[in-house]
Amino acid sequence: MTIRWTYAFIDRPIDQFDRACAFWTAVTDTRMSRLRGEQREFTTLLPGQDADACVKVQGVTSGGGAHIDFSVDDVADFTGRAMRGGAEVVAGHAGWAVLRSPAGQTFCAVPWHGEKVRPPVVRGTRLDQVCVDIPPYAYAAEIDFWSELLPGWESVPGSLPEFHVLTPPGPLPIRVLLQRLDTADQPLGAHLDLACADIDATAAAHEALGATRVRQGAHWSVLRDPAGGTYCLTGRDPDTGGLPR
Repeated sequence: MTIRWTYAFIDRPIDQFDRACAFWTAVTDTRMSRLRGEQREFTTLLPGQDADACVKVQGVTSGGGAHIDFSVDDVADFTGRAMRGGAEVVAGHAGWAVLRSPAGQTFCAVPWHGEKVRPPVVRGTRLDQVCVDIPPYAYAAEIDFWSELLPGWESVPGSLPEFHVLTPPGPLPIRVLLQRLDTADQPLGAHLDLACADIDATAAAHEALGATRVRQGAHWSVLRDPAGGTYCLTGRDPDTGGLPR
């Protein structure tokens, strides 16, 4: 089983779909593909410069947040591995599947269509990470699950005890960060992270596009996009995804 590509999915309420697409195409310097789905609720954000897409937007009827799609050689094999690790299939489709991790995080297995060229850094920033926010009681088990599901990915503790990083090999554009929540009553969810050379400058640019700053830390900033979804700007190298040296 080989993971050939990764996609970050931006999940937003379907009545906010247009606002989400307008904001995220501006942020990532992309254009929308044709709309797909019974309610025209899916689009791919297409980059220029002969790069391959790695971000999609989905209008959802409940909830929101983010999830990751794994493009693989063999969907059935990947799905079987995930199930043996404790995942369950939420919905099976012709050639692809929606799954849920043991703690409840949704992800998808989809066929690979030849993607291989990572989009460039855009104005000093890159959307490169899906962060899964996990209640404390499920954190260790989720680390084990994702580490076993993603062979060949570097699986290491993060810069703080509440983080664990799964970094893909080669040109795969989206990585996974596992974050332990503070208390058990906080619900599991996921959000997007962007690596930024200059957090303040990026935050100001996003605010000009309609985002709202929610919280500010020393090396990160939480923002809310115009469609109501939260995401993080993080002080990481946009080229490598790692912390500055």
